[in-house]
Amino acid sequence: MSTILYPSPIVGPIHSRRLGISLGVNVNPADSKICTFDCIYCEVGYNSWHRPTSKRPSREHIASCLEAKLKEMKAQGSSLDVITFSGNGEPTGHPQFLGIVEDTILLRNRYYPEAKVSVLTNSTLAHIPEVHRALELVDNNIMKLDTIDPDYINKVDRPTSPAYDVKEVIEQMQLFKGHVIIQTMFMHGTDDLGNDVSNTSDRYVDPWLDAIRRIKPSEVMIYTIDRDTPCAHLSKATHDELNAIRDRVAAEGFECIAAY
Repeated sequence: MSTILYPSPIVGPIHSRRLGISLGVNVNPADSKICTFDCIYCEVGYNSWHRPTSKRPSREHIASCLEAKLKEMKAQGSSLDVITFSGNGEPTGHPQFLGIVEDTILLRNRYYPEAKVSVLTNSTLAHIPEVHRALELVDNNIMKLDTIDPDYINKVDRPTSPAYDVKEVIEQMQLFKGHVIIQTMFMHGTDDLGNDVSNTSDRYVDPWLDAIRRIKPSEVMIYTIDRDTPCAHLSKATHDELNAIRDRVAAEGFECIAAY
């Protein structure tokens, strides 16, 4: 199915289902994808489709472009709810990520002090001290946890490193002591090999919910497919399914948002 690449380093602003009016920061190249996951539902496509052909934008270039855009939006009287790190792959992999976050917070304070700074991360690099520090600094540290089942992770999220261990990822999430928002994709369908990848049943939800209890996040975001995916055999979780999972999370005392 058709997928997209985002401009770099500034995207939008766009309307996010979960975050509102969002100005994106893409710290990866505009013509390629750099990611430590190779998710079958990624709107940017598979890693092999977009091999790096250029360098990541520098810290200085990102700050310059972001300031120019914020000035323009301010002059036009535009609203802004959030500045969001996402884009063409995993943002925390940029070697200057901590400095970029620090620059972004300074610019946010100068132009849109009420806006939040968010990071959408697949959680694979949170063990790196500089990445952990950057995620502590932002308002919304949004970390992916689609399941705790290793077989499912290998079929759907497809980590690029064989050292990936979801138990260690959960331990890293716990270290944020509540300064973390868990983001989970629920869906139906099969992967490209015909394996079932539906994850709305108790088989997946029960252990995932147990991990939520251990992590103690400030919020949980559950969502389903909204855009084209590289795997053509995927379909949405239903409203009723998402609502039921949302209600189970809420019953445990955690705020939960369901995006359809």
